[in-house]
Amino acid sequence: MIKINLLPYREKAKKENLRQQITILSGTLVFFLLIILAGHLYFSTIIIPAMETKIREAEARLVVLNKKVGDIEGFKRDKKELEQKLEVINALERNRFFPIRMLDELNLLVPSKEAWLEKITQKGQELRIEGMARDNGTVARFMKSMEKAGFVQSVELVVSREKELAGVKLQQFILTCVMKKEI
Repeated sequence: MIKINLLPYREKAKKENLRQQITILSGTLVFFLLIILAGHLYFSTIIIPAMETKIREAEARLVVLNKKVGDIEGFKRDKKELEQKLEVINALERNRFFPIRMLDELNLLVPSKEAWLEKITQKGQELRIEGMARDNGTVARFMKSMEKAGFVQSVELVVSREKELAGVKLQQFILTCVMKKEI
């Protein structure tokens, strides 16, 4: 006799197969979620505190380095200030004997027994000379010799007028000279 199984065994196998696949898929999903959770816990408990510690150390080092940079900037300012002071001292040292040499040379330029100087004033690079001479020719010779002097850049006659002194007619003159920076 032929036996016919009327029970739906194929459907039962399909349902069992589907149930196994859902179980495997949900187990895999749960396992994947557990791995993600474990990674997150590892990251949040070990990596993040280590990074925060490194950040704090870097910030502390940055504060120290900023202080050092500030000190270096202060040293640079001090160095620049000292260099300026040294430059002033060196300029003073170079020009220390300038007034002496200028007056000595000026003394040699004045025509003896024909002219004399009454007043010499210096303001910056300008030298003002006031004096008396026998005549205009003496004043002109004095001006020409002044133009050839090593410390004079230019000479200009401001005033020349006749003045009588003890019955003798003389020329009173005022010259302005622009001086060179150094001899």
